[in-house]
Amino acid sequence: MKLAIDGMGGDNAPKAIVEGVLLALEDFPTLDIQLYGKQQELQPFLKEHPRLQVIHCEEVVESEDDPARAVRRKKDSSMAKMLEAVKEGTADACLSAGNTGALMAGGLFKVGRIDGVLRPALATTLPTIDGQGFLMLDLGANAEAKPENIVQYAIMGNIYAQKVRGIKNPRVGLLNIGTEDIKGNELTKAVFGLLKEQTDLNFVGNVEARDLLENVADVVVTDGFTGNMVLKSIEGTAGAMMAMLKEAFMASGKTKFSAILMKSELKNLKAKLDYSEHGGAALFGLQAPVVKAHGSSNARAIYSAIRQASTMVEHNVTDVMKSTIAKSQAQ
Repeated sequence: MKLAIDGMGGDNAPKAIVEGVLLALEDFPTLDIQLYGKQQELQPFLKEHPRLQVIHCEEVVESEDDPARAVRRKKDSSMAKMLEAVKEGTADACLSAGNTGALMAGGLFKVGRIDGVLRPALATTLPTIDGQGFLMLDLGANAEAKPENIVQYAIMGNIYAQKVRGIKNPRVGLLNIGTEDIKGNELTKAVFGLLKEQTDLNFVGNVEARDLLENVADVVVTDGFTGNMVLKSIEGTAGAMMAMLKEAFMASGKTKFSAILMKSELKNLKAKLDYSEHGGAALFGLQAPVVKAHGSSNARAIYSAIRQASTMVEHNVTDVMKSTIAKSQAQ
C-alpha cells in the first residue's frame, strides 16, 4: 500500500508531518509513503527508512492562496504533486493538512469523481460522550445541496461506517430542527422522504444538533453550509470548555491540588473531545481516498489521519462506493 503525503501543509509543517509519518511507518509494516515537499526543510526532521521516499518540490500551496488558482498555477507544489501521484496510480491515497479549498479543488480536478456521484462531500468522525463517535457529512465541500446529493452522502457515509469504523448496521440520521417526521424546510423534508422510502439504509429519522454528542446516530447527514457551522461549533465549544476547566482548577491552591489528583481523568477528557484522534476529514465521492488533516495537526493527529487513509485503502472503500452508487443509479 502506498500513500502520498503533503509534507508542507499545515501550521506545524514540516516537523509534525515528518514525525507523524515516521510513527506510522513503525506501526504499519505494509505501508510505503511518498513524502512531497522542500527537501531542505524536510531534512532536519527526517530519518532514513526503507519504506519512505522523499520527492522534492519547489512550491508550496499556502493557506491564504486562492484554491482554484493554486491548483492551476502551482504545479510543482507538494500538494499538486501528491494529487498527481494518486491520479497516475503511483499512490493509493493521499493526505494533506494544508489549504482545505485547494485540496478539495485539486481532488476534484485531478483525482476525479466516482461516476454517478453528483457532488463529493467532506466527512469526519466527531466525538460523543460515550467515546464511540459519529460520522458527519457534508462539512463544507458544498454550501448548497439538493435532496439527491444528501441521499448520496448517506450512502457513502454508511459504507465508510461499515468498512472503516466497523459498525455492522450503521444508524443514519438526518440533521434537522426537530425529530418529528414533518419538521424541517423543503430540503430536509424531501431528503427525509427519499431516505425513508427509497433506500435500504438503517435510517433512524431526524436528529437534533443538541443530541449529536449523545450518540443518537452513527452517520449524520446535512448540507455543507449547516455541517460546517456545526463542526466549528463543536470544535469551539470543546476548546472553550477545556479553557474554563483549566481556569477553574488554577483558581486557588486547593483547586490546583485537585487538578493534580485528576490529571489522568482530565487528560482522558481532552482526548475524548479531540476529534483528530479519529483521523482527518475524508473527501467522499472521489476515485481514490483523499484525506484532509486538521491545519493545526500535531504528529499524533497526522498519524491518525494516515491510519484512516490506510484503512480506507485496505477495505476498498472507494470500490464499494463505486459499485453501490452504480446500483443506486440503475434502480
